[in-house]
Amino acid sequence: MTEEKLTKEEIEKLLAKANAPKAEAVKLHPYYLGKMQTVPKCSVWDFDAFAIWYTPGVAEACRKIAETPAKSFTMTNRANTIAVVSDGTRVLGLGDIGPEAGQPVMEGKALLFKYLGGVDAFALSIGNHYGDSPDEAKRLTAEEIIKFVKLLQPSVGGINLEDISKPKCYTVLETLRNDPEITIPVWHDDAQGTASVVTAGVIGAAHHVGKELDQLKIALLGVGAANTRTAYVLEAAGVPLKNMIMADSKGIITNDRPDIIEQKDYDTFKYDLAQKTNEEGRSGDFGVATEGADVMISASKSAEDVVKKDWISHMASDSIVFACANPIPEIWPWDAKAAGARVIGTGRSDFDNQINNSLGFPAIFRGTLDVNATTITDEMCVAAAQAMADIAIKNGTTDKYIIPSMDEWELFPYEATKVGMKAIEQGVARVIMEEEELLKVTSEKIKYARDLTKSMMDTGFIKPKI
Repeated sequence: MTEEKLTKEEIEKLLAKANAPKAEAVKLHPYYLGKMQTVPKCSVWDFDAFAIWYTPGVAEACRKIAETPAKSFTMTNRANTIAVVSDGTRVLGLGDIGPEAGQPVMEGKALLFKYLGGVDAFALSIGNHYGDSPDEAKRLTAEEIIKFVKLLQPSVGGINLEDISKPKCYTVLETLRNDPEITIPVWHDDAQGTASVVTAGVIGAAHHVGKELDQLKIALLGVGAANTRTAYVLEAAGVPLKNMIMADSKGIITNDRPDIIEQKDYDTFKYDLAQKTNEEGRSGDFGVATEGADVMISASKSAEDVVKKDWISHMASDSIVFACANPIPEIWPWDAKAAGARVIGTGRSDFDNQINNSLGFPAIFRGTLDVNATTITDEMCVAAAQAMADIAIKNGTTDKYIIPSMDEWELFPYEATKVGMKAIEQGVARVIMEEEELLKVTSEKIKYARDLTKSMMDTGFIKPKI
């Protein structure tokens, strides 16, 4: 493979571009005092309106819901409300920085929910208050998070779990998803969200380079929440688990690795994947896993040079590399390109092929909420992934475009509709619609959110950027 060399000046320019958002973030967060607020959605024509919206008129609405609790989805904003819940123990690539420090991420998530999906989301970073130093903070247990979420259920139409460390995140997600008392979708975006978008990228990239999904050989670096669920969603999309090789900080996971066997009750998904992946029985570091691989997916440490150029140089021809850690990808795109990769994606919006959850969760929840689904299945995630890939394929894929970007309007209503229709097909939806009707509903709600934001900017209710 021929290496494409960049000059020192070109690399410095790319690095400056990559680092620019840091300074802007520190300046603009205090300028706007955060990113979200609440505004009324009902008319207040005069002060008599409050006799309807509050006491005494509101009591009649309360009685109707008491008689039929399901009416809470039509008489309140519950059907369009998501709680973004995090304990701040696994924030981006920053690790356990605590709930206070994680709150900017949760607010950012809420902003994306609203602008891209028309979904009202509330950022709820939970935990025990710090003592005199972060080291004195006590993190919540899985049971405490589960209890908190269960208590939230009457107020929201869904739960987005975010940035919770493993294996606690697995316990929380699986317990809530399998609890018969939970009748709203519970979703872990670092797992299901990442899996949906990565799968979309794999479908689009495989189409672009002319490779079939069931023939792909895939190496995955990291066996945390993201890559664990990615493996299962890729399987649901048509990639056999036996064709995947996964590696953690100790090397390739195998069915007889002593530490995995010893901790099989602690990390059940890792144990399961160790039994079902790596048909060839390879062992060693991640460099061994990438030999001959068509696709490399890294969801590991946010730092430069985590993925070595040598590991990419011996991949198959027309190789696909996704370095998904944020804010710093495990290998810079220009280094991956120089090592021979044909298609490169990262989690950043300032590089080509952004493999980022923002392409998935707003639309997935939009479709889920609009059909009042009780859960979000892996098949719904695959439907979202295929929808994302469909848009890119329709527009014409290139090495630098194998997945849509956030500014492509048609993506979000189309994706939401496909998710909602899959929920209806699987029998987990409580509202049944034809596809054309659902597309109209999702489009109107997303357009409303964007028009509202633009109107507030145009009229000065949102201050202009400095």
